[in-house]
Amino acid sequence: QVQLVESGGGLGQPGGSLRLSCAASGSIFSINAMGWYRQAPGKEREFIAAITSGGSTNYADAMKGRFTISRDNAKNTVYLQMNSLKPEDTAVYYCNAVLRTYGSTRDKDYWGKGTLVTVSS
Repeated sequence: QVQLVESGGGLGQPGGSLRLSCAASGSIFSINAMGWYRQAPGKEREFIAAITSGGSTNYADAMKGRFTISRDNAKNTVYLQMNSLKPEDTAVYYCNAVLRTYGSTRDKDYWGKGTLVTVSS
């Protein structure tokens, strides 16, 4: 079994910063890419950013500049640094990992349960 557990959500101030973390645990053989998505109330889930095991990053155009993704391979953990927060950043933030478990011959997608970020004064 594999678990992705997000942390670091909560109330953020407009113009402030928050840092999200997501730790993967379980019977993990290798992790390819890890990433972040978010879903605002009444909207579809949207891609924020992803990072490969080698450190290559990819961002949604709308997220470039304020959000930074990073990763600690030794800890199977991915981070999302969010700066200059805006009320429209209010959403549930989900962690995603494309990984292979022991005994498996292919990568699969796994998701965390999400962490709520509310940006309000």
